[in-house]
Amino acid sequence: MIFWLIKVTLGNIIKLIWLSGATGLENIPKRGACIICANHSSYFDFLMLAAVCPRRIYFLAGEVFFQKWQWKWLVKITKQIKVDRNSKDKSELIKKVVEYLKEGKVIGIFPEGTRSADGKIHDFYNGAVKIALKSEVPIIPVGIKGTYEIMSKFDKFPKFNKKCNMQFGKLINYVINESSKNKNIDDLTNGLREKIVILCNKI
Repeated sequence: MIFWLIKVTLGNIIKLIWLSGATGLENIPKRGACIICANHSSYFDFLMLAAVCPRRIYFLAGEVFFQKWQWKWLVKITKQIKVDRNSKDKSELIKKVVEYLKEGKVIGIFPEGTRSADGKIHDFYNGAVKIALKSEVPIIPVGIKGTYEIMSKFDKFPKFNKKCNMQFGKLINYVINESSKNKNIDDLTNGLREKIVILCNKI
């Protein structure tokens, strides 16, 4: 209830001020688990995704969000998933994410792991693909363009004269079969990155 109240109020304000357009929303399944993966160059990436997506997204959020006063109330009240980026053992994190997916929830992951320092799309970690394979749920690739200009990691405040565009791609089904067994996880991850690069270039 609190999440949807925040989404309707804050989300509509965010869309009104900073959203230029969002296409491909019909690719988001109305029910059932899925993972949304997008490029990441600003805090506004997850704000825009949460505002635009018709379903509730549970993001994997770095520990910094749970420490800073301006963010911790929001990530806690909306039940985002804490990621300790300094921990090498991610087994408990993966277990929790898989449990969420079994419950039919939508998980949001930024495979770059952190915000891009130059607005360009950098290498992806393979965790999202691993989780998709383990849970046998699809990934929705999303290209986001313009959030770096709105508020880069070097900015303290957002710019009100900039807009962003978003494009949601078609579902990618990673099913464990004979063909996927022969594919390296890193190859699948690179393929996911290329799809998101293409989506961004189409905007």
